[in-house]
Amino acid sequence: MKRFELSDLKEGAHIHFIGIGGISMSGLAVILLERGYKVTGSDRQKTHITDRLEKMGAVVFEGHDAVNIQGADLIVHTAAVHNDNPEMSAALEKGIRLIDRAECLGAIMKLYKKAVGISGTHGKTTTTAMLTHALLYADKDPTVSIGGELDIIDGNIRAGKSDYFITEACEYTNSFLKFHPYIAVITNIEEDHLDFFSGIEEIRNSFSKFAALTENSGFVVANGDDDDVRLALNNDGLNVIYYGQSGNTDYWCENIKINCGYPEFDVVCRGEKRCRIKLNVPGMHNALNTLAVCAVCDLLGIAPEVYSKGIESFHGIHRRFEKLGHLNGAAVIADYAHHPTEIAATLKAAGDFEYNRMWCVFQPHTYTRTKTLWNSFLECFDGVDRLVMTHIYAAREQFDGVTKASVLAEEIGKRGIDTVYIEDFDEICGYLQKEVKPGDIVFVMGAGDIIDVGYRVVEK
Repeated sequence: MKRFELSDLKEGAHIHFIGIGGISMSGLAVILLERGYKVTGSDRQKTHITDRLEKMGAVVFEGHDAVNIQGADLIVHTAAVHNDNPEMSAALEKGIRLIDRAECLGAIMKLYKKAVGISGTHGKTTTTAMLTHALLYADKDPTVSIGGELDIIDGNIRAGKSDYFITEACEYTNSFLKFHPYIAVITNIEEDHLDFFSGIEEIRNSFSKFAALTENSGFVVANGDDDDVRLALNNDGLNVIYYGQSGNTDYWCENIKINCGYPEFDVVCRGEKRCRIKLNVPGMHNALNTLAVCAVCDLLGIAPEVYSKGIESFHGIHRRFEKLGHLNGAAVIADYAHHPTEIAATLKAAGDFEYNRMWCVFQPHTYTRTKTLWNSFLECFDGVDRLVMTHIYAAREQFDGVTKASVLAEEIGKRGIDTVYIEDFDEICGYLQKEVKPGDIVFVMGAGDIIDVGYRVVEK
């Protein structure tokens, strides 16, 4: 079947979303509402996200039922929804066109001449947020779809009226191969999502195909310090711009200073200073993300003195090194890191802060990731003084009968890190309230519902 395009629908057509409450699905619904389509959707329960959609004119049903799709011209569904869902079954029976979230995003993306897809194993959300700040500061009125909640756009979506579109581009299930980027950004490539990919070679191949989507007239902005990125971009037909610190790149940092964990540096392009930037987010990994944003802005014709100020206006995104408050005089910070490389980068960034003891409360995310990256998880908490491990957040998976966070905690403890496994969130909260001391720093880390612990322990 031919790839779906919005031109296939009549003006004001009825589009129904199965799983409309998700961060990405809700964003697509907002854009389509702004474009005049009738939007309905369903989810297991209503949230502040669905409340916002209803205020914009969407009709949202709590629970899934075949009657919910009545009158729909198109059904959009998440990857987690299968044919046994009553709304999916009804759509198949009625012959209504079904597309997944990625194909819908790709169809929307095709409407914009300056579409930027930001991919990579790590850093997608932060880089997308930085670029959003830069384009807004430059008055470019972009449309934005981001995998987190960003204060400057009051959520995860912004529907602009210009030719600029910014979105995260995730490799899982090869979904980003349905996109239409003018600029494809690749922040890094590592093993992840090994419940879908067979290994690093298949992952590199997926990113290579994503980059090739720009072959006709677009550009690739990529991390030249990453060997797997270099291997993936071994294609003479691409216009590649590299950034990094290892040499042999187009963009790099010079005259670097670290101010209480926050990098300040000159951005240099092919030997010419473009600007100096003082970041308001910590860690040198964010300096690399900044270089990617600078390269994209140069391609879009934005002046360095403008985009540098936009980047400096970025103070972070929710659940990315987000300070929630204090507990017993200790700072409590929430972070979405759930891959060993992300965990190590976040904890390294914290090393430039002053504290007595570093705590990390960590919830592993999916059995597959925990199992396949087991050895890396053993090492990524080095430097933590006290580690609290809790149960694995299963997400889309079922327990494999083998992989247990309690065993992971035990093995980490053998490395000399003071580690305890606590299954129940109430017990974790009580443990922290008893043990955390003034001057400590506490990370509440993971992509699941562990954030609830952070919200509960901070002093109101």
